[in-house]
Amino acid sequence: MITTPAPSMLRALPAEHRQRLMRYAREVSFPQGTRLFEEGGKADRFWVIRTGTVELDMHVPGRRAAVIETLRDNELVGWSWLFTPHVWHLGAEATTPVRAYEFDATAVRLMCQDDPAMGNTVAQWVGDVLAHRLRSTRTRLLDLYAPYGAGTAV
Repeated sequence: MITTPAPSMLRALPAEHRQRLMRYAREVSFPQGTRLFEEGGKADRFWVIRTGTVELDMHVPGRRAAVIETLRDNELVGWSWLFTPHVWHLGAEATTPVRAYEFDATAVRLMCQDDPAMGNTVAQWVGDVLAHRLRSTRTRLLDLYAPYGAGTAV
């Protein structure tokens, strides 16, 4: 499945807002196979990938987790931190060694609350990423589980 990448922070945020957000970043790395988070866990941070790949997956009862999307350089990992109840809706695993910027979700939410223009920009970016992920999830689940020919008109 070929999809267009989700909006990156570099394209979505004006330079001033990007610089302010980066004040909250810390560099982290994850070895291949590291689970960044699990569905249902507390969404208290998020990441922007510098190098490597992360797969988003979804628990499917009675089956292996379904891989929804593979994220790469400059892509946002995690959006659940922005929306109450701040619980992960998917799982995520590093499929290669990953270097990323990690952000404390509470600190970023407070910054956005204190500066409505910044909050609007961040919300728009994360919302655009979320819309992209929902489209990808729908497509992937149809690929995996829809009966053959279910999408064709008769």
